[in-house]
Amino acid sequence: MAGYVDEIVPVTGAEALRLSRELAQKEGIFVGTSSGATLAAALEVARRAPPGANIVCMLPDTGERYLTTPLFEHIGEEMTPEELTISRSTPSCRFDVVATPPSLPQAEAAHVELDAEARQFVDEVIRAEPVVLFALEWCEFCWSVRKLFSRVGIGYRSVDLDSVEYQKNDLGGKIRAVLAASTGQKTIPQIFVGAEHIGGCTDLFNAWRDGSLQHRLSLKNIRYDASVEIDPYSLLPKWQQPRKTA
Repeated sequence: MAGYVDEIVPVTGAEALRLSRELAQKEGIFVGTSSGATLAAALEVARRAPPGANIVCMLPDTGERYLTTPLFEHIGEEMTPEELTISRSTPSCRFDVVATPPSLPQAEAAHVELDAEARQFVDEVIRAEPVVLFALEWCEFCWSVRKLFSRVGIGYRSVDLDSVEYQKNDLGGKIRAVLAASTGQKTIPQIFVGAEHIGGCTDLFNAWRDGSLQHRLSLKNIRYDASVEIDPYSLLPKWQQPRKTA
């Protein structure tokens, strides 16, 4: 294989880190250190290439796996005052208060036609499964819910609306519309326990904190490990604003 390699371009760790950060800041591309090194090498080759040359470099990784490395050492777990100001600038998307779900005007709501197949699917799944999680495959909040279920031994069915299974004919989008109409909440995840709508991620976590979720599980004879002591908010990604126990 060595015969196919024309050149090896050495790159310092500092340069790899610098370009990884610049990709995120200037191009909105969230990658790790190895991708920063790849870009650094490509730029070096570009400086020596003849005018009009085309240079391709591949950035195959994502920055998520580097969150605990020096690449992000300058970013603290807790929000700065500036970040808090930004987070509070959108009233319906704040982490520190419970937002009131927006309601559609009656005239507008009357024109929303729900897909019959999606409506039947939601109804059948909720009735057939003790615990149902309507989720997105790579949503941090959905994964936090999955972590809680795993820690306390709750069996559940995950309906991943953006997965290949639900992409045909936009079934996932149609299911989301049914959920929004029936629950009044447009966000994902949405959790049902014993055919009862619990809410989203924070609603579920609050229900665990105050004991109402455990009561509901016991009432419906849904098995879980009652010996586990955990603050579910500790399962959120570390970049989230810390939540204090009420």
